[in-house]
Amino acid sequence: MARCTAPVRGHSSAAAAAACPACRYRSRGYGGYSSSYTSSGSGGSSYRSSSGGSGSSGGSRPRWSRVGSSVSYTPAQIVSLTPFREAVEARAAQQPDLRDVFLCHAWDDRQESAKELHDLLVAAGVKVWFSEKDLGLGVPMMRAIDKGLANSKIGLVLVTPALLERLPKEGVADKELSALLARNQLVPIVHKTTYDALRNVSPMLASRSGLDTAEDSMAVVAKKIAELVDLHA
Repeated sequence: MARCTAPVRGHSSAAAAAACPACRYRSRGYGGYSSSYTSSGSGGSSYRSSSGGSGSSGGSRPRWSRVGSSVSYTPAQIVSLTPFREAVEARAAQQPDLRDVFLCHAWDDRQESAKELHDLLVAAGVKVWFSEKDLGLGVPMMRAIDKGLANSKIGLVLVTPALLERLPKEGVADKELSALLARNQLVPIVHKTTYDALRNVSPMLASRSGLDTAEDSMAVVAKKIAELVDLHA
C-alpha cells in the first residue's frame, strides 16, 4: 500500500498532494481534497482551493471573490492583489463617489488592447476612467495618471510594447512614479510583453506585481479586476 508523504513533505498545496502516491487521486477531486493559505502580509489574506475554476490558477480564491464566481487565482496573484484591495476599501470609505479604476495606456493602444480591456471592464460593471472619454489631447501621461488616480479607487497600467517604448520618452521622474506606487493604487497588467522587458525600462513599476495576459485571457483579467473593486460581493 502506498504510504502518505504528508508527515514528511506536507500537503500545503494541490501540487504537493498530487505528488503523494497515497493522496494523488484525492487531490484531483475524488476525495474532496482542499487546501488553505494565509498571507504573512498586512492584509492577512486567505484563499481556498476549488476545482473547475477558469483562469490560470490552481483553484484558489481570495476573500473578495464573488459568491459563486468561477474565476480562480494563483497564490502569487492573491498576495500581490491584496494591497490593492485594501486600497480600494480604504479609498471607498473616504470617498464613496470615486470611479472604480483609472486605465492608463499608451496612445497607440487606445483603439486596440486598451479599448478591449475598457470594454470588458465596463461589461463587467466596472466604472472606468478612460482617456478616450475623459481626457483631452496633449496632457502628459504622468499628469493624467495623477488626475485619474485622484478620482478613482485604483489605477491600471496596461503594459504593452507601445508603453515600453513611450515610457523613456515621457521623462517620468523616479520620485513621481515612486509616490504613485507607494499608494498601492497602480496595478500593472502586462500584455504582449514581459515583466523582464518592463524591468529594463521601469524597475520600480516592474517591482509591483499585477496580472499578465500570458497567464489569463484579457476577459479573465477584466473579471479579476471587477472582483477586486466590487465592494458588494
